[in-house]
Amino acid sequence: MSETDTATESNESTLAPAEKRQARRIAAASAHVVFEAIRMSGEHELSRPLASLWWSGVAAGFGISLAVLCKGFFEAVLPTADWSPAVSNLGYAVGFLVVILGRMQLFTENTITPILPLFFSPTRENFVKTGRLWFVVFIANMLGCLLAAWFIAREGALPARQMEGVLDICRHYAQAEPLQHLVWGAPAGFMIAALVWMLPSAEGAAKIFAILIMTYMIGLGGLSHVVAGATELFVLVWRGEISFAHALLGGIAPALVGNILGGTFLFAALAYGQVKEEV
Repeated sequence: MSETDTATESNESTLAPAEKRQARRIAAASAHVVFEAIRMSGEHELSRPLASLWWSGVAAGFGISLAVLCKGFFEAVLPTADWSPAVSNLGYAVGFLVVILGRMQLFTENTITPILPLFFSPTRENFVKTGRLWFVVFIANMLGCLLAAWFIAREGALPARQMEGVLDICRHYAQAEPLQHLVWGAPAGFMIAALVWMLPSAEGAAKIFAILIMTYMIGLGGLSHVVAGATELFVLVWRGEISFAHALLGGIAPALVGNILGGTFLFAALAYGQVKEEV
């Protein structure tokens, strides 16, 4: 028997046909498969009616406010200690779990989902569709945050102790300079885009864990997420502690730029680069 025949035999699987099918099912999805899954999802989102995008975006703005509330609830009961943020930021992840598992339209997810179809087919039509989706979802998110913040900021909306915990984290976020929000927004955008890339390969509890750990790290790292951060800023606007202009120009706009830089210009571009020769 030749060396070639021997090598061929050694490389042949000894699994039965049914076992081979099972192996294919549990094998990790290739980057190409993940790309196609997200691209198809992006094409679906780009084709949705404006009204559907709008109301889903408003719901996401409300839903993400739970990140602020739940983190504030932890802050209210935890002692002032170096380890406290390691616990309180578990609350930050709650809002993201609700929004992502609820399939709501969150702007930062859309820094990659509709972008991959655009990279794949950079036509004028796709540019227009992507711009439309970004605009509608972002404005809808901001409206949802503004309305949720109005409720949170009302006297008596929360018990006094919990209200103070929420206000503490809102004030801390508002203290950052615009350039800091921009710089801190880039890794947050990268991490959300990475999460979107991971989800097609995750099932069941793995999906929940992926959302939990990635968004927990955004909170623990003190990074700037434009939608969650908008809720924090709008709470202070409604209470008269900062101006709307300060919220918009000092926090929301720079965080938006940072999230887009990290999510679209860094992660999405790299993700497309690794598969562009295969698609």
